[in-house]
Amino acid sequence: MTLKPILVTGATGKTGSRVVRRLQGADRDVRSGSRKAPIPFDWDRPETWGPALAGMGSVYVNYHPDFAFPGAIENLTAFTRTAASAGVERLVMLTGRGEHHAELGEQVIAGSGLDYTVVRSAWFAQNFSEGSMRDPVMAGVLPMPGGDIEEPIVDIDDLADVVVAALTEDGHSGQTYEISGPRLLTFAEVADILSGAIGRRVDYLPISFEEFHAELAATSGALFADIVTSIARETFDGRNARVCDGVLRAIGRHPRDFTEFAQFAARAGKWALAA
Repeated sequence: MTLKPILVTGATGKTGSRVVRRLQGADRDVRSGSRKAPIPFDWDRPETWGPALAGMGSVYVNYHPDFAFPGAIENLTAFTRTAASAGVERLVMLTGRGEHHAELGEQVIAGSGLDYTVVRSAWFAQNFSEGSMRDPVMAGVLPMPGGDIEEPIVDIDDLADVVVAALTEDGHSGQTYEISGPRLLTFAEVADILSGAIGRRVDYLPISFEEFHAELAATSGALFADIVTSIARETFDGRNARVCDGVLRAIGRHPRDFTEFAQFAARAGKWALAA
């Protein structure tokens, strides 16, 4: 494929920042798509899309905040039309496994008329080291709904490698890569692995979806809590309790195990106590 510039939406987030670094390390012409970028990009401001897309050959579509939010699918549809008008050739989109609204987003991308790849991801390992679960882990607890469900938690570094391959290599057109870690884990097992890596006890705390909602509402507002709890109820029912081969199919190697991730993150100081 040609070496046209690449737009990375959500460029300051957990996945987007990793994709940007990898593209820059490969000397690719990459434009960071964020509200504060020199050429700003904002999913809530369609007037920013055209200028950010101008001259781009490929786009990493990392929709924020989630496909389940009101107007998201309509927004994505309008975005794909703007991308096509701007001459974009390829879209690589991140979605979540087992989510109805994410599947609607995938249908939009597949029907856009553009070359596309879908990266459908399991739960992120980095949620525990730099996301919403880090503070509870630092406090020694892992409060999660869903009981004894199992999840094949994936390292975002593996996800970023898949995204970069799909953005820069031939052979990924029309593919849906469902990516996961190499094994299923309960959240109690996750807590045990974190305890061993960090060197301090982290205890799994089973909570109800109502308790989960109340905590989210207190910190992030009622609408966010409603939507995220709905997604949790939908996906924490066992439907995602299976390991997938997307990482292997996309980049020819197996994904990193959660234990290896936790040990590496601990050595990097992700859960270090303040002096």
